[in-house]
Amino acid sequence: MLTCRAVWKKLAPLARASSTVCRQNVRRAGWNNARTPLCVPVAHMSTGPVGGGGDNLKYALLVGAAFVGGLTYAVITVKGDQERHRERMAAIASRKQKSASQIHTEPLAPLETKLEAAAAPDAEAAAPSETAEPPPVDEPLAEASAEEAAAPLTDAGVEEAADSKPSLPSHAPYLLIGGGTASFAAARSIRARDPGAKVLIVTDEPDLPYMRPPLSKELWFSDDPSVTETLRFKQWNGKERSIYFQPPSFYIDTEELRSAENGGVAVLTGRKVVHMDVRGNKVKLDDDMEISYDKCLIATGGVPRNLQVIERAGEEVMKRTTVFRKIDDFKSLDKVSRNTQSITIIGGGFLGSELACALGRRSTESGLEVIQMFPEKGNMGKVLPEYLSNWTTEKVKKEGVKVIREAVVKSVSYKDDKLEIKLKDGRVVRTDHIVAAVGLEPNVDLAKSAGLEVDSDFGGYRVNAELQARSNIWVAGDAACFYDIRLGRRRVEHHDHAVVSGRLAGENMTGANKPYWHQSMFWSDLGPDVGYEAIGIVDSSLPTVGVFAKATAKDTPKAATEESGTGIRSESETEETATSAVAPAAPAPVVEHRDEYGKGVIFYLREKVVVGIILWNVFNRMPIARKIIKDGEEHADLNEVAKLFNIHED
Repeated sequence: MLTCRAVWKKLAPLARASSTVCRQNVRRAGWNNARTPLCVPVAHMSTGPVGGGGDNLKYALLVGAAFVGGLTYAVITVKGDQERHRERMAAIASRKQKSASQIHTEPLAPLETKLEAAAAPDAEAAAPSETAEPPPVDEPLAEASAEEAAAPLTDAGVEEAADSKPSLPSHAPYLLIGGGTASFAAARSIRARDPGAKVLIVTDEPDLPYMRPPLSKELWFSDDPSVTETLRFKQWNGKERSIYFQPPSFYIDTEELRSAENGGVAVLTGRKVVHMDVRGNKVKLDDDMEISYDKCLIATGGVPRNLQVIERAGEEVMKRTTVFRKIDDFKSLDKVSRNTQSITIIGGGFLGSELACALGRRSTESGLEVIQMFPEKGNMGKVLPEYLSNWTTEKVKKEGVKVIREAVVKSVSYKDDKLEIKLKDGRVVRTDHIVAAVGLEPNVDLAKSAGLEVDSDFGGYRVNAELQARSNIWVAGDAACFYDIRLGRRRVEHHDHAVVSGRLAGENMTGANKPYWHQSMFWSDLGPDVGYEAIGIVDSSLPTVGVFAKATAKDTPKAATEESGTGIRSESETEETATSAVAPAAPAPVVEHRDEYGKGVIFYLREKVVVGIILWNVFNRMPIARKIIKDGEEHADLNEVAKLFNIHED
């Protein structure tokens, strides 16, 4: 068509000139015969020659020939273009067939066929009807066997991956950046609402999606010497499971994603998204490959912080320091704990206290010295009121941990095959290895290229009530800074929030348009005997009211998991609601601020309104706590409110 247009531009001036001459000749002929033509077309300015009747015939023939020639040329050109298009499409199709035949002749073909056959029933099982609620993210559709769970970690698997690099899909209708809990929850939610959805998860970790809590909890209490390979553990209730959400057979290969008739979930491991083009709806990977998308979820989680004094201390100190976050960190610390004499944990929060208790129990068997130091007055001092923090510290000490309170690190150095930690008050601690458990920094590396807003107070990507950052882009998990209609803008770094926010983001990516209203909870266990669940804003700087009672044998994390059937306790709470909680009619004694805090409820207040609740060795009551915070009412007597949790029952 472009060629025809060019030809016409060349012929048009000649045609106009010929037409003008014809009109002038007709007018001249009328004057010569002493009569005016009935209808004379309007003449245009022209430089064409003047001629008589014979010339008129020549010009008419010239115009006709030009028209017929131009039309013929246009038809021939269009037919030629169509023929070349057909030839090119045929060549492309033949190349695809040739490539496919080459892939099927590779030695790995039988294994791929086996995985594809195994993936088919699981993919169908993962696609319930549109109205069906997706199953809890931590409940596997098909429990991973020890061999399947360990498959991505074997040397053979690594060699195969190195020999045959998977081809990447150039387009993914649903692209999920990050391979953690939030991404997996979103993938399940998307497939539940859109059974034919094609979902691609891109993660910079070498592992398939897995749950992080067992890395600092149950895995350390396993009796299996090969736990670092199988990554299977026994929950407090004795049931065994893998840390992976699903076995490899649940997923489809990235090569098959584009052609999969029923869709599926594919995971691209060991690759990092380094740039986002939000206008072009595409991302660039660390190897310069590009993938376009229709809808995108950012669930990049966070990066563990380290102390600046450690980072500035030099290579020898850094080699003997672990920042704990991933599977590799668990494996590395497990190896260190079996081959060293002393480990010092810096940090008194959830992660630091859990690791201290886990390593402390191991120290009784191996003679390992475990030291925990933190700037607060007691364990979890930023969360628990001071009296309960001090009581918790005594519990940690009984696990075999040497606790150093109010310890601010001034410098770290390497001398005489030992790490030397100097504190600001002059104390010196010598150790073989350091674990830095000092918090998490949200991963917002894509903010600049994507033009996304980062919250200056809490960190993370700012999102609206539907977890949307921009058109076709959602954020979930640790990296999302969302607005809580009750408690204001917040950012939460816990498993339950990753589950719920990922699930909601997946629903909204398929058009649900639901707001985020769920009050997520979190929990921490200091071994099988002491644990707590919390919701809302739990800050030790707020006024608190604690109501306690004597604990019984069933008031432990172990008993709680025996009742709920899962070690990830948040899953038994996520979908429940408190309907008609009624306090016992008979008055119950209140135990406050004694030396023993077997079980109880701690209320956190802001302007006389409950904004946070901790259930201390009280389990399966989270819906009641969630409703109290949601109501946002003032309570004259919190002792009466505590009765709703039935803490005084035997």
